[in-house]
Amino acid sequence: MPHPAPPTDRLLLGVDFSSAPRAAKPIVAAWGRRVGAVVRLDTIETLPRLDDFSALLQRPGPWAGAFDLPFGLPRELVLALGWPTDWAALMRHYAALSREEIRATFQAFCDARPAGGKFAHRACDVPAGSSPSMKWVNPPVAYMLHAGVPRLIEAGVDLPGLHAGDPARVALEAYPGLLARELIGARSYKSDERAKQTPERLIARKDLLAALEQGRSRLGLRLKLSPAQHEALAEDASGDRLDAVLCLLQAAWAVGQPGWGLPATMDPLEGWILSA
Repeated sequence: MPHPAPPTDRLLLGVDFSSAPRAAKPIVAAWGRRVGAVVRLDTIETLPRLDDFSALLQRPGPWAGAFDLPFGLPRELVLALGWPTDWAALMRHYAALSREEIRATFQAFCDARPAGGKFAHRACDVPAGSSPSMKWVNPPVAYMLHAGVPRLIEAGVDLPGLHAGDPARVALEAYPGLLARELIGARSYKSDERAKQTPERLIARKDLLAALEQGRSRLGLRLKLSPAQHEALAEDASGDRLDAVLCLLQAAWAVGQPGWGLPATMDPLEGWILSA
């Protein structure tokens, strides 16, 4: 029996997450709505503290959010370490570790494996082109999971396929790079380093925005921006605001899919990246 499609009349949220936010590099949240195949960006918020992120999650629904952080660890890694294979128990175990313990444990796992196969991967990593969720540097997604998922659980949001919560506040895993690569290939469109904030990356951001506004992706959705919003997204050389909007589009896609677009074969320990 197929799952019914979620209602599309809820607020939508896209979040570019950071495990160590600060005023100069905050978590970015993009709010919007979907009407048919059009996704309208309403507002963008910046969250300089993890406590601000927790407060965001407590906002009453109905909303559905797509978050750029991993919601699970590779089953291969979990089994090799002898960690719990129930998702909630695994997340409790993981949250109790320090970042130093996480790094040392994952480093030892990698050191024992042959070159070219150091990391364990989730089933969604290859189709999404994402970094393995056990990676602790460049980008430190293992720390993003450690900082973000316990706050999602604590806030009582619903994590479809992983952990039941408030059905009016739904959190899904997203990866903005998946949608960006579909539209502009391997071109880089962002950098936190001022020296790398080049005209070429600005052009890439403008091309990406044009593709989103024209609805050229396989998601079948068209982004609606005001001229001021378009300019602000193009001018943000860090790409954080644009990444939040890419996540917003993935949330908008999910609300139009049966079962939030998650595959029936999703591993309930690993989770899944939207539209992978």
